[in-house]
Amino acid sequence: AGNRHLALYNRLAWMQQAYALDGADTVLQKTPFSFDVSVWEFFWPLMTGARLALAAPGEHREPERLIDTIERHQVTTLHFVPSMLQVFVREPGLQRCHSVRQVICSGEALAVDTQQQVFSHLPGARLHNLYGPTEAAIDVTHWTCVDEGRDSVPIGRPIANLYTHILGPAFEALPQVAMGELMLGGQGLARGYHRRPSLTAERFVPDPFGSHGQRLYRTGDLARYRDSGVIEYCGRIDHQVKVRGLRIELGEIEARVLEHPQVREAVVLAQDSGHGQQLVAYVLAEEQGMAVDAAELRDSLREQLKGSLPDYMVPTHILQVQAWPVTANGKLDR
Repeated sequence: AGNRHLALYNRLAWMQQAYALDGADTVLQKTPFSFDVSVWEFFWPLMTGARLALAAPGEHREPERLIDTIERHQVTTLHFVPSMLQVFVREPGLQRCHSVRQVICSGEALAVDTQQQVFSHLPGARLHNLYGPTEAAIDVTHWTCVDEGRDSVPIGRPIANLYTHILGPAFEALPQVAMGELMLGGQGLARGYHRRPSLTAERFVPDPFGSHGQRLYRTGDLARYRDSGVIEYCGRIDHQVKVRGLRIELGEIEARVLEHPQVREAVVLAQDSGHGQQLVAYVLAEEQGMAVDAAELRDSLREQLKGSLPDYMVPTHILQVQAWPVTANGKLDR
């Protein structure tokens, strides 16, 4: 996505207004730079005179080392994807992280159980649940977590200079608590997708409630407004998925797979491995008068994908199939 300087500045300025840092704070930068959260981890502390501490590569996946780093640098503010936060708060020695005063969470739905674990094991820290796609400058809604006694954690309300609509299939307004597609508008929207005009036109649409030229971004997420006006996330409605907190467009991976000369058709799915979601590519080989060696095709395709996609978008498994399963009406049975 081609984001604008104004959108990123608005995002960072709002963050300082909402969760003010000063010279006594230390922000831990631990997110790989291919994930949009790394933008605010780098620039927010540097814009505000706070201290920036850099975690070692891969340290974000090792809670024991992370605790050592937090204690050594007296980190006050850091980010977690909910699934990693859930592991972190169960790590022995967490009481050493007494310097932490703000935990910012985004990238996946935050479970109530994880929220309660933070309240229990990091009582001196505030927990903030943020939501947003890269296409709208990282985050667009925010919620400071409290024990509501409910079975879900909301994603809150829009940040400064952004707004939300929850609309039906015909872009119609819905009743207050009805579930629909969450759409975003305001200063945070990206220009579109680089050199992908058709996808840009599909996802960035005219705002039916705005003035001429205003746009909405279609998130593909289901949501509803609670009676209080805060937004509750309800899941995905398309083939865009999240793996380890990273939002992935499966169609983009499929397009790269199809660039391989020996691949005729391809389907990429996110499947539960028992340890979280992982990407699996199913490929139908080109007919070339002789059988295609499955191992050679797999290795060749993986090398090609590593050169055109970030590591987190390269499928864990590549499987060759002879034919696609179809439904009764002839559609691909995913």
